[in-house]
Amino acid sequence: MKKDYWMILTLLSAVTLGGCADPSENSVEEPATSDSSVAVTAANDPAVPDTVPLPPIAEKRPHTVSAPGGDRVDPYYWMRDDTREDPEVIAWLEGENEYIEARLAHTETLQDTLVDELRGRIKEDDSSVPFESNGYFYYTRYEAGSEYPIYARRQGSMDGEEQIMLNVAEMAEGKDFFQIGNWAVSENGRHLAWLQDEVGRRQFKLMFKDLDTGEVIDTGLTGISSITWAADNQTLFYVANDPETLRSRFVRQYILGAENTAENLYDEDDASFYTGVSKTASGRFNFIYVGSTVSSEMRIFDSQNPELGFQVLFPRERDHEYIADHANGRWVIRSNWEAPNFRLMQAAEDQINDRDQWSDLIAHSEDNFIHNFNLFNEFVAVSERSDGLRRLRVLNFATGDSELIEFDEAAYAAYLSTNENPASQRLRYAYTSMTTPTSIFEIDVVNGDRELLKQQEIPSGFDSADYQTDRLWIEVRDGTMVPVSILHHVDTPLDGTAPLYQYAYGSYGSSSEPTFSTNRLSLVDRGFVFAIAHIRGGQEMGRTWYDQGKLLNKINTFSDFIDVTSGLVDRNLVDPDRVFAMGGSAGGLLMGAVANMAPDHYAGIIAHVPFVDVVTTMLDESIPLTTNEFDEWGNPMKPEFYDYMLSYSPYDNVSAQAYPAMLVTTGLWDSQVQYWEPAKWVARLRELKTDRNPLLLYTDMEAGHGGSSGRFERLERVAMEYAFVLDQAGMIGAD
Repeated sequence: MKKDYWMILTLLSAVTLGGCADPSENSVEEPATSDSSVAVTAANDPAVPDTVPLPPIAEKRPHTVSAPGGDRVDPYYWMRDDTREDPEVIAWLEGENEYIEARLAHTETLQDTLVDELRGRIKEDDSSVPFESNGYFYYTRYEAGSEYPIYARRQGSMDGEEQIMLNVAEMAEGKDFFQIGNWAVSENGRHLAWLQDEVGRRQFKLMFKDLDTGEVIDTGLTGISSITWAADNQTLFYVANDPETLRSRFVRQYILGAENTAENLYDEDDASFYTGVSKTASGRFNFIYVGSTVSSEMRIFDSQNPELGFQVLFPRERDHEYIADHANGRWVIRSNWEAPNFRLMQAAEDQINDRDQWSDLIAHSEDNFIHNFNLFNEFVAVSERSDGLRRLRVLNFATGDSELIEFDEAAYAAYLSTNENPASQRLRYAYTSMTTPTSIFEIDVVNGDRELLKQQEIPSGFDSADYQTDRLWIEVRDGTMVPVSILHHVDTPLDGTAPLYQYAYGSYGSSSEPTFSTNRLSLVDRGFVFAIAHIRGGQEMGRTWYDQGKLLNKINTFSDFIDVTSGLVDRNLVDPDRVFAMGGSAGGLLMGAVANMAPDHYAGIIAHVPFVDVVTTMLDESIPLTTNEFDEWGNPMKPEFYDYMLSYSPYDNVSAQAYPAMLVTTGLWDSQVQYWEPAKWVARLRELKTDRNPLLLYTDMEAGHGGSSGRFERLERVAMEYAFVLDQAGMIGAD
């Protein structure tokens, strides 16, 4: 299915060490634990009840981590357990969970209230907008009260009889974690292939279902990351991960009804590249896509005759990233060849292998960054960014004219949605802003007629007029102007009295969009200003924005975040004593660096699945997903990068200073940021920090990088985070 096409890029960008996680969005004294400190008890600190235990104190076991740049001693290295079975490690993590439960016990009523609020904004019996493919209308729906979706379809029209393909709630019964990954239906509509994860480690199992008979085939194959059908309706191509590093590496095939082997059709042996498979819009070609941080390559093969083998579309070159799609006899290519912000090019079928024959459809621009595109027979729809905003453009092949789809708000994000039929003249897209619930539209590209197909419903009620969003620009220390998106209730004055909750990511070129979130309303309705800092390391302002926030420029990411905080405070918009910062995954690295560099700026810091042990992890190529990262962070085997990374690595830079209140989360089965990174970080913070602010670590013992798999289960973690923030802001009981 064509919907898999850009999923390849999403997958390759998300499965990284710092992962592109999208986290859900009164000081009680903390026992100091350095050797010279005195443990806090109810006897010497009435703020800590007798019922609250002391936090578990991690034993120090010196371990030498060697590198060309020098040896380092890591006293908490022993917390690494690849099996997740070491009783001492498990006991320590469970002890931390017991500690956080006790320390937040006084917020239980608030947490229950928050869960009810959060759930009340979810339409429980919701359904996605159906899309048509090969005579069937496919959609996902939820039943009231169910944690998991139902994947279904109807033949001919939505008036046809519903056929349930996967009832995930039934499949998940009795399991602590369950998730459906990629799925695809053969062109004749008979066979469904899907990937499922029962651990949370994103090492998916390959499954099949005969949609005519209901027969299910469990292949027993695990560690699968992407799938695509050939046109014969019997052959499925899949990517198998390296069993040690978990890097998507091998392309293999599974033929229904045949005796299958694990023979490799392709092996990407360059450890800096990830691998995916998909199909072009025309359906004529299947392809293998391999990508690293700075380059990519495609191999195509005839979907009708896959036995003919693969053809390299254009050979890889360092610093050349491209991806191509095919429809109506034309190849269209997104390429950064001599175009840092990318350009859109086209080539005839017999000229695709000769880059000199590629011609511009949309030339390179210093002001516009091209994200991706959907290819149709008669036009191409392009997702681009200008002035930090995500917008859409339609280019007509016959006339060569291109037009922007116009939107009214000053800060928004518009995305390409599911567009399965290249012969269509209707484009489906999504629109959202921080005050506009996500809306799915279709536009007729010939006459411009626009139709709203669905807007996200908030059952408990929502009126956009109650909220205001603004776009600010803050000058940071090197003179760069950084955009900031803010949201607040119209009754919240921007006069220096409101608490601030500031979020950012800032890595991998992943941009933080000013999109709608029902969860954050629980803070905004209580008087918080919510801010997204569009710091360097993302691509909000184009490719240069990314380049200025990675490798030997990484410090810009951290200083931008700190300077945005200072700018909001200096403009007297928020309360300087109630500033909270949140980030996850690589954004958790950001939180760790900020905590070391400017702890006095923040009343509280929340770090979800944080990538904080940068140097030790990057030195060890056996750790999953490390080898692809050298062009993002640098190779610490080289002294220049080793010294630079060591200068900001949060774990290595914990010092004897006062830190803000901190909440840290992780998942035992995380394959992207291993649980021991945040665990070691918390242990070192407990050892060295001089304050008595809360330091709390929560480990989800049943999940991985993305947290709990159930849609309502996730709300408990959000409620815990918000209760922590409201408690530290002195707002327990705030309406």
